Amino acid sequence: MHHVGIDLAWGERQPTGLAVLDEAGALVHVSTVRTDDEVVEALAPYVEGPCLVAIDAPLVVRNETGSRPAEKALTRDFRRFEAGCHPSNLAKPEFRDGPRGARICKRLGLDLDPRSGRARRAIEVYPHPATIVLFGLPRTLKYKDKRGRDVELLRSELLTLMTHVESLVRTEESWAALRGAVESATRKSQLRVVEDQVDAVLCAYVGRFADRHPERTTVYGDLAEGYIVTPSLPDGAASVRAAIQAYAEGHAELSMAGQQALALVTSILDEAGINYLSVTGRTKSVASFAEKAGRLRDGEPLYPDPLTDITDQLGVRVITYVQDDVEAVAGLLSDQVVVHDDRDMGQQTASEGRWGYASRHLLVALDAARESQPAYAALAGRLAQVQVRTVLQHAWAEFEHDIRYKGSVPEEHAREFDRRFTLAAGLLELADREFSTIRERLRAEPVAAVPAVDDDPRLDPRELAAFLAGQYADAGWSRTEHYAWISGLLLELGITSLGELADVLRPTAALGLNERMDYRYPPGAVRRLDDALLAVFGDRYVDLHGNAHRAPLLRQRLEKLRG
Repeated sequence: MHHVGIDLAWGERQPTGLAVLDEAGALVHVSTVRTDDEVVEALAPYVEGPCLVAIDAPLVVRNETGSRPAEKALTRDFRRFEAGCHPSNLAKPEFRDGPRGARICKRLGLDLDPRSGRARRAIEVYPHPATIVLFGLPRTLKYKDKRGRDVELLRSELLTLMTHVESLVRTEESWAALRGAVESATRKSQLRVVEDQVDAVLCAYVGRFADRHPERTTVYGDLAEGYIVTPSLPDGAASVRAAIQAYAEGHAELSMAGQQALALVTSILDEAGINYLSVTGRTKSVASFAEKAGRLRDGEPLYPDPLTDITDQLGVRVITYVQDDVEAVAGLLSDQVVVHDDRDMGQQTASEGRWGYASRHLLVALDAARESQPAYAALAGRLAQVQVRTVLQHAWAEFEHDIRYKGSVPEEHAREFDRRFTLAAGLLELADREFSTIRERLRAEPVAAVPAVDDDPRLDPRELAAFLAGQYADAGWSRTEHYAWISGLLLELGITSLGELADVLRPTAALGLNERMDYRYPPGAVRRLDDALLAVFGDRYVDLHGNAHRAPLLRQRLEKLRG
């Protein structure tokens, strides 16, 4: 029995690749032709007896517009590998008189039914998804000529494909000549001649695979509306589809949990008075989950149990000003919630002797006290990934991600872009260090007060910030709006001048408030003042109107201070 492959051009002006494998799977013929007569003549000796002809071209097209059902189904499974189908429909001029592949099959007397048991038959195949399954590729090889792909890339990718094919098919002298032609090619047209023949050999093997391993083969669609035959994705694909469906069904509740995770992290940082630029959150979309769930490594699912193994379904991102603040946020979270994993991606990058992505990734869950609180009901029992990075690290990561992964970097510029991204990462790391040094120098120097510019009875937030920088020289900066907020609390206490505030705080110097609170992170200046006012005024401070939203937390802290 012969297994024949046809990489069929949609018209007779372009070359069509032909290949034939014998009973033992050895390559006995490979060539290119153009016309239907040439196809029939070249294959006649091999299709007189039992044969299976695998054709890379539509054989059955009934739909007036859009894609065939088979194409839609295959694309759903293989889109994540960049192996989706181009649409076939009767609106395209090449199908108005019926598919070319069907005409050739009629002339050769082949049965087109993929379920047929006849000795002489034909099936429609598609090489791209076949390469994903047969060779365990993470995405299709880029050996097809498209914009932005130079000869060097096309040659390299085509040679890679040929090496993979050689692992499946016993080749002969004509194949060796094809490899030599690719290795010496200087023009894309020279590669195109070989490409069609390599695809034809791959088609022949897919036909052989479908014939020998029907249990590992999937037929997308049917004879009535059109079909495509290809090796099946690993068995894990079924569990992946089930996981995606379950994720979609629970996405509304998961989104609520995402909102609660964002509120949790924001409230913890604000309560601690830690300075940050922004806190944002997101719940992974169904499409993003599906793409990640379907990733393969060496042909096997990267996430065997996607619902459990994909841990960034809920994400919170904290952007700080300098690296010290990243450490402060990580320390605070470890004190307030349960941290299941803590990875410093910057340290991992540096340990490999290079510059690049830098971010602190913490996998967190609710602590026992918050598990029973209604405000976090949707978050209970779930994990959230918290990414903490400086504003410069964030800028690099976002730009690099958009350009390299969401955008399209021309292959001929890939190495240059790698070098430039590395250079930028090194410069930004240096800038981060300089910003940290600037802040440390400012902490060590006395800060001049800025005179008030209006008749607001509250202490001016800028004056208060300057005062606290001197009062708590070892404290970190707090968020700008927090100085204004605590200035309002001081007004409720009747404190309207820095002199009055200094008199109130003087006795607290001997109380050892930091030791009593046992901080595992460096609290900000506003938090230090907050503790001091709580220690001095006690219940009166808790009962202030401006503290109504956090009275329970303040009472817990007051007990700790008195303890």
